[in-house]
Amino acid sequence: MSNLTLILIKIAYLAVLWLFVLTAVGVIRTDLFGPSKKKPRKKPRPGPRPAQRREAPAPSHSQARPQRKRRNEPTVLAVTQGSLSGTTVDLGSQPITIGRAPDSTLVITDDYASGRHARVYSENGRWFVEDLNSTNGTYLGQQKLNRPQPITVGQPIRIGKTVLELRK
Repeated sequence: MSNLTLILIKIAYLAVLWLFVLTAVGVIRTDLFGPSKKKPRKKPRPGPRPAQRREAPAPSHSQARPQRKRRNEPTVLAVTQGSLSGTTVDLGSQPITIGRAPDSTLVITDDYASGRHARVYSENGRWFVEDLNSTNGTYLGQQKLNRPQPITVGQPIRIGKTVLELRK
């Protein structure tokens, strides 16, 4: 091989190496700081609304039992941060599933959420949050969940960039 061919191969190799390094730095920057504001956002695909509220069917008169609401008992699960900020889901006797799957009670479009990420449910008058083996985890305050944990009014539940809390 001639010297010119070897020099061209070396230059091409260095160019590919630098391209890889710059791509890796860009990915790390995006993970740490989010997408840059300079890029125009893609238009959302038409489809189901991101937040779907599902109501439990009304019980028949034979099944209906009068429920007494306690004073300090929460009534809604509210999204306080994220793309669905301001969305609320009424609390009932049915568990609330949270995730990207269309059949979830609260459908969130967070890149860090799994299809079936977490659920919020009531047991013996107390509310619990449970991570459903999600990829990125569910956090109660600053603590990552590894088993169902009781939650109180105002305590933040974080799924990726989405923060939820129980409210009265």
